[in-house]
Amino acid sequence: MPAKSAKSEKSSTAKKSPFGRTQADHESKEKLVDKVVGALGNIIGGDESKDDLKARLLAASNKKLLRLLDVSSEIKAKFGSVEKAAEALAKTLGRAKDADYVNKLKTYAPARLLDLYRAAEKRVAPKKAA
Repeated sequence: MPAKSAKSEKSSTAKKSPFGRTQADHESKEKLVDKVVGALGNIIGGDESKDDLKARLLAASNKKLLRLLDVSSEIKAKFGSVEKAAEALAKTLGRAKDADYVNKLKTYAPARLLDLYRAAEKRVAPKKAA
């Protein structure tokens, strides 16, 4: 009997699949795509129309959509826009005055910018503590 209870505890604490998280948190993939389109529209000002973006995102995997929603929400909360995130990254790296570098960072995808910013923060944190 103890083996069964341990097994049932494991299964209840296991992470849900991306499909399960999509269904539980957003009810359907279409609603998740709508949230992602809204969030991405707020942080990036691309040339692509929202209908084209929505059609493209409907073909994406649930895992990618969940990641895009997390990234866009975090960028909006921390920085407000991709441009401000690029400027903050350049400042963290000590290259804020290098306009060409900042412009290049602004062309990066939001997820890449956020990952670069996190890595830069980790590199700079030990130097500040020392």
